[in-house]
Order: sequence, then structure tokens, then C-alpha cells
Amino acid sequence: MIPTGGQIPAERMLAVQQPSRTWRLDFERGRVAGMIDGLEAAKQAVFKILQTERFRYLVYSFHYGVELEALIGQSPLFVRADIRRRIEEALLQDDRIRGISGLTLEGEGDQLLVRFTVLTDSGSFEVEQEVGKRV
Repeated sequence: MIPTGGQIPAERMLAVQQPSRTWRLDFERGRVAGMIDGLEAAKQAVFKILQTERFRYLVYSFHYGVELEALIGQSPLFVRADIRRRIEEALLQDDRIRGISGLTLEGEGDQLLVRFTVLTDSGSFEVEQEVGKRV
């Protein structure tokens, strides 16, 4: 017989912010160069996300990276309409990032320069990303 009437109180889950301390990657030398935290760690995370094409590398989850290559060859109007969503969706997978603002697009033909501000828990910073066939 299964008892009825009693309820077990649901435990409250506390949202705990994970530390952002991580290894500093020196991309020019191809080495690990110490540790970083806070805004510098967020800058590195944004750089890595924007340099990683989503779904390409099995080492990353399907939530990691950005889908920019699919925009190459598309109508310029479609690209301009969809690029903000793709970038924001990719960056918001990192819980330190609160959003992006001030997105501007420059370029013509098969090249596009995207500029925006990333808003994080530790502050904000500017980002430039090129999208195009020759990038």
C-alpha cells in the first residue's frame, strides 16, 4: 500500500554563479599563458565562441559556437536580418553574458563587418567580427 496525504516539501535550488577563472590562451604562440578571471575570461570566451562554427567539432556540445558559415551566399537582406539573432543566441549560452547591444553592420558584396557591445556580469566590451567568403 502506498501512503497518501503527506507531501514531501520540495527542496529549493539555489542558483550559484560558477567561477569564471580559466586558462589564458595565447593564440599567437599556441600556448597556455597563466590564468584569467572576470572580464578578461569573458572576452576570451566570446572570442572562442565566435571563432567556432557550431556543430562542426564533436569535442564541443551542440550549444557551443556560432552558425555564421550558413549565412555565406545568402541574400544580404536575410543576412542583415538574421545575424544578430545568431550571434546573440551563441553568446547567451555562456551564463556570464547578459546580452549584446549597439550592433552595427558594414560591408558590401561577400564581406560583412559586425560590431557590437557584449554586456557581462563583469562589465562590457566591444567586439568586431567579420563574416564572408574570404574570412
